[in-house]
Amino acid sequence: MLLPMSPTDSLFLLGESREHPMHVGGLAVFTPPDGTDAADIGAMFETAATSDEVAPLFRKQARRSVTTLGQWGWDTATDVDVDYHVHRNALPQPGGMPELMTLVARLHGTSLDRTRPLWEMHLIEGLADGRYAVYTKIHHALADGASAMNLLRRSMSEDPTRTGMPAPWQPAAPATATDAAPPEPGSSTPPNLRDLPGQVLRGARNASSEVAGLAPVLAGTVERALRAKGGPLSTQAPHTMFNVAIGGARHFAARTWPLERIRLLAKHADATVNDIILAMSAGALRGYLHDLGALPAEPLIAMVPVSLRPNTDTESANGNRIGVLMCNLATHLPDPAHRLDTVRTCMREGKHALRAMSPAQVLAMSAVGAAPLGIEMLLGRRGPQRPPFNLVISNVAGPDTPLYWNGAHLDSLYPLSIPVTGQALNITCTSSDDQLVFGLTGCRRTVPNLHPMLDHLDTELGALERVVGL
Repeated sequence: MLLPMSPTDSLFLLGESREHPMHVGGLAVFTPPDGTDAADIGAMFETAATSDEVAPLFRKQARRSVTTLGQWGWDTATDVDVDYHVHRNALPQPGGMPELMTLVARLHGTSLDRTRPLWEMHLIEGLADGRYAVYTKIHHALADGASAMNLLRRSMSEDPTRTGMPAPWQPAAPATATDAAPPEPGSSTPPNLRDLPGQVLRGARNASSEVAGLAPVLAGTVERALRAKGGPLSTQAPHTMFNVAIGGARHFAARTWPLERIRLLAKHADATVNDIILAMSAGALRGYLHDLGALPAEPLIAMVPVSLRPNTDTESANGNRIGVLMCNLATHLPDPAHRLDTVRTCMREGKHALRAMSPAQVLAMSAVGAAPLGIEMLLGRRGPQRPPFNLVISNVAGPDTPLYWNGAHLDSLYPLSIPVTGQALNITCTSSDDQLVFGLTGCRRTVPNLHPMLDHLDTELGALERVVGL
């Protein structure tokens, strides 16, 4: 049976083209357990690939419905060719991080096959230090950043001695009586059929109330945007070198910093970790664009996704449940203290505005803010108007404890995201145990060298620490 797809999930399929692949990715680097090496891990993957055991999420296949005028829906593939989805790659010499990033950038630039479930996994061997890496890409219609992190947690264990664990694409191992596992992604708890009539009536009343409340919420959102206040809409973004049509090839660069260093800075600055990430990005963007003689006089505006997924949400671990805030990055200001203050104020204003809305209203206003970009995605070209924002900066919380897969320790997790027409650069951060990782994904034609931006990030972190006296 074809299950209908949400409008948000459908947008990532409708806006996809050769130049705009719409998948997110993650690069996980592991240290094999003592007494084993990357070849042993490869043998485990090879054995798992011969099995037909595939978790429900990795069986989901996108199809157009004949009965609903071509609307996208989800079907369940009964026969998944695991050998097609799972690959082994070897790095060229000398097998360092530059070679790894180059390989992953190339893999990230190729589209997923829509005639199959929308995911791939690559085991990468040949790292000079004896470690191995796993690059995974999954279509954004199938998972957002938060749900992808949930999948990662499900596939690993906090126990370094645990063995016999299934491969990441296989169903999770049965839970013990004392360690109940959450439902499989894509599954749900059966509804309470006795109360179904009451549920329908309450849903109708709530929907009517939501529609009636949209007009004043929209008016308030537009007013905030015109006054350059934080919220889900902005009218202030200047044109930059990032806001152009893009090609399909990708460039990727990443670097890690100690998470405790970021937390200490946030504490002394009376800010959140996300504020620090945005302030670091602001300083790095200013330095990068200034070096190229391309810094606009007006401040860059970042779209910041906000997860609307409750911490207790285990029933809908896939799909997209995100709102957005627009953040003034104050890239026109030379003082890092002033940039941080602007970012912190803008994000506080935006969060205050979202707290005054219902979840449905947050989604509606977020759609208004992102609508111009959605139109450009569907048309495949940039319009003559100002960009709705200049780039996306995401922060996806990762695991906060050490994780292992069959004894192999997860050392680092690098996020890769989606540049689109009008948005040639994406900055995504994630944390794993004690590290914070910045992943920069860009159009190779528009931003061919992202490595200087990593140096600017490091410089800005040091400048912010000096501002607060660290």
